[in-house]
Amino acid sequence: MNKTETKENVSNFDIEFATGKTKPVAISPDMRPQDIIARKRDGRELNDGEIRAFIDGVCDSSWADYQISALIMSMVIRGMSQAEQDSITYAMLHSGEVLDLSSIAKPKGDKHSTGGVGDKTSLVIAPLAAACGLAVPMISGRGLGHTGGTLDKLESIPGYRVDLSTDEFRRVIEKCGFAMAGQTADIAPADKKIYALRDATATVPCIPLIVASIMSKKLAEGLDALILDVKTGSGAFMPELEGSKALATALVRTGEKFGVRTEAVISDMGQPLGKYVGNALESYECIKILRGEADENMAATTELSLELTARLLVLAGVAADVDAARALALAKLNSGEALERSRANIRLQGGDPAVCDDPEVLLGPGLKEIVIRAGSDGYISEIDTFAVGNAIVAIGGGRTRAEDAIDQAVGYASLAAIGNSVSAGDVLGILYCRRDDGSAAERLRNAYRIGDEPVVVPELIKAVI
Repeated sequence: MNKTETKENVSNFDIEFATGKTKPVAISPDMRPQDIIARKRDGRELNDGEIRAFIDGVCDSSWADYQISALIMSMVIRGMSQAEQDSITYAMLHSGEVLDLSSIAKPKGDKHSTGGVGDKTSLVIAPLAAACGLAVPMISGRGLGHTGGTLDKLESIPGYRVDLSTDEFRRVIEKCGFAMAGQTADIAPADKKIYALRDATATVPCIPLIVASIMSKKLAEGLDALILDVKTGSGAFMPELEGSKALATALVRTGEKFGVRTEAVISDMGQPLGKYVGNALESYECIKILRGEADENMAATTELSLELTARLLVLAGVAADVDAARALALAKLNSGEALERSRANIRLQGGDPAVCDDPEVLLGPGLKEIVIRAGSDGYISEIDTFAVGNAIVAIGGGRTRAEDAIDQAVGYASLAAIGNSVSAGDVLGILYCRRDDGSAAERLRNAYRIGDEPVVVPELIKAVI
């Protein structure tokens, strides 16, 4: 499917993607919020005008929070058609600015993950893809609940700024090949308001709304290619593989429909990814990988970063196939070019590039170390990764509300994986904390299931869609 073909027939909007023009959607002045809510409550499909009226009302505050929440809840309970999903994605995308990066004469590509515990690959992928010839405009988010956020990891680097203006964002990309920043007020502003209310009203688990939220921001980056990392397992938003596949399929379809070459990798979140969980510790792990100093516990982070980068390069037309792309990415990693891209980016975004020479400065002093040990002999058969993430939240390393402050330094070193043979007293991991009443350490100990029989080591990559 070529790019022009993928841009046809988005919802029932009369859209000319080739010119970027649309025919205005008629919105009746007497289209009251309560009438739109009632239509969806009663199971009727909303048309483009009604969805546009909803999104306009979110942006200009003519819809009250309780009215927005009521419609969202009706969407979750009644479901949404494909046309509704396309319409709300389009309306949210165009509720704000769509970046124009045409002045950058490189293919534009990005990666998005649905989030997990120890999920830190963005800090490797962005400089690595840039070193391979892509421009990477990466708009990221913060951690919430048991999952971490890229912005929080970046802010563990002293001085690093994630609050870039659009012009600053573009200039950083022009100079070093990539920029990593938070969602500005001008990028999909409707999503920012809607997501906050979804989080507060238990309406997050709705695939059409998840798709609209993710893709409205990613499509606003002006991308040519997008690789998606959809997690599955105990630490994932979608713990069951079938749910992860359904989400991945919907995301890929939407990206292709809107003219962005898109692919999804479904990866394992049945255990923490890599060695470290916690913002500064995860940044440390990524710099060690970029320096070529990864140890065996960091292997999964390296492997997944290379896989996602390679597939992004193929989507963007930089390499003919995944094998060639992987070889290119590995060469750029081994040569140190990806590290130098990261160094340049850190400097341009106000951070201290010395962390690239001495990543140990990221490790917080004065932390208490609590060793988590196996309680019996056997084989690690399961890790409750959700519990691991929540243990880190309990010691201040994450947030349950968007406004919560976090402790960048605390975290966990995961030193044993599913399939490992252990004896009672063996080290499973190390908790780094300021203080702990014992509850976080107990959660971590209880997160490990040890059985009598050997188990199959889970595959890191479950499927590609």
